[in-house]
Amino acid sequence: MAAYEKLMQEEAPDPTAMLADKGYDSDAIRGDLERRGADSVIPTKSNRRVQRPIEKPKYALRNRIERLFNRLKHSRRIATRYDKLASSFLAFVQLATIRQWIRFVHTT
Repeated sequence: MAAYEKLMQEEAPDPTAMLADKGYDSDAIRGDLERRGADSVIPTKSNRRVQRPIEKPKYALRNRIERLFNRLKHSRRIATRYDKLASSFLAFVQLATIRQWIRFVHTT
């Protein structure tokens, strides 16, 4: 819940949908998303009495995001965070992301 609160405190427009795993399945988070007018694409935990259906095509997009982070972690410098300054770390993350994007563009 602490990570969700920090994310929602960012100065950005409210999301239209939130793709998350079962760890974010709580009444408080779902209520906050509903209040903000966002669609919660969060599968319910197995111990909940009422199982809520999710939109499978939307939830499948979460897998793409997870795969991108996995590819970025192949860069040892990102996985171990060698950089002391946040700006240097962010710059290298951007370079690694551009590298992945170029590979994607040239293979299609």
